[in-house]
Amino acid sequence: MPSKPIPGSSGEVLTGLPSAYTPHAATGLLHLPRFLAKCRYVKAHGALPPSYAKNYKRGCDRFLSQHLGVDPAAVEKIVFESADDTELEAKLKQLLPADVRAAGWNRRYVQMGMTEAGRNFIKEALTAMGCADRADDIKSVPDLIEFDEGRIE
Repeated sequence: MPSKPIPGSSGEVLTGLPSAYTPHAATGLLHLPRFLAKCRYVKAHGALPPSYAKNYKRGCDRFLSQHLGVDPAAVEKIVFESADDTELEAKLKQLLPADVRAAGWNRRYVQMGMTEAGRNFIKEALTAMGCADRADDIKSVPDLIEFDEGRIE
């Protein structure tokens, strides 16, 4: 039977965040729903758990923002200042470029972690989680997120 993460090995896990593979409804961009959800969490709670805070507005959040040519803090500001999802989406539409190049970003995103350095990162993370045996199953950073949050058995 394949191993599962040791509870708490990666820190607190927010299972309520959207899947790494859920596209944003208006743009089709993967990861954007997660970034927005993390911003909402910070708005509601003041901060993310340390296990998420270390990559908040960095890591995939920053890579997506760079792809879009926006500052991650600008996305966070929109979430903080919006009263509801309708206002949030209208402000995002103003902030983001007209062509978000979703297909290019999505391809890059689902392949994150597939370089030699990326594979080593994933193996180290899985080892820390007590799941070194899953290195052949968890092929990318989005897969690692899904595995950690319990969406990959």
